[in-house]
Amino acid sequence: MDWFMGKSKTKPNGKKPPAEEKKQYLEPEFTKIRVVDFDLKELVVLPREIDLNEWLASNTTTFFNLINLQYSTISEFCTGDTCQAMTACNTIYYWYDERGKKTKCTAPQYVDFVMSLCQKLVTDEEIFPTKYGKEFPNSFESLVKKICRYLFHVLAHLYWAHFKETVALDLQGHLNTLYAHFIVFVREFNLVDPKETCIMDDLSEILCTPAPPPAPAPSAPASAPSPSSQNHVTER
Repeated sequence: MDWFMGKSKTKPNGKKPPAEEKKQYLEPEFTKIRVVDFDLKELVVLPREIDLNEWLASNTTTFFNLINLQYSTISEFCTGDTCQAMTACNTIYYWYDERGKKTKCTAPQYVDFVMSLCQKLVTDEEIFPTKYGKEFPNSFESLVKKICRYLFHVLAHLYWAHFKETVALDLQGHLNTLYAHFIVFVREFNLVDPKETCIMDDLSEILCTPAPPPAPAPSAPASAPSPSSQNHVTER
């Protein structure tokens, strides 16, 4: 098992935890901001002429690069002091190394582990082949699921711990679009267990619904043409 999701109803001393913080990222003034306003499902459906594994490989690599880039925009605010654990909502994520050793690490350490692992996998020619005729390994789908699960953790942490900084940088539209695209993709191909993503279901349901088209601008009332706009005939 590569991850652990811990939820606690009470603190060890028996006291109730503090009330859940207000989720700024759910406020309509922020959820309405997207980079695109069409149905993202059109982007993730497998094209007829494309092999499934090729499609999964291409999209997974793209999401890895985009989520890594999105995180880099706020990385200076995600430190061992500000984020002493990798959290999202009431969840703490623990890292398990290759020997199965459980480690509670800071958020920047966790993200570094995630990105290093993803980079290693997507650049491995034996796992993500780029040469024509090269077969995908039997473990390919399970590795894609592993990558997507970890990338979801990073996205959830961005919303939970760094949405305020994202808004300050005016990048909430990019984050919303990236998150919605990712969720629609993993749902389409069942790449992440819904039990894993349920902590962000409130946001997912809002962002994965296509944005309503903008209301048409009210038409100006008809008015008589001005004398200068009428046709004139010059007598000779």
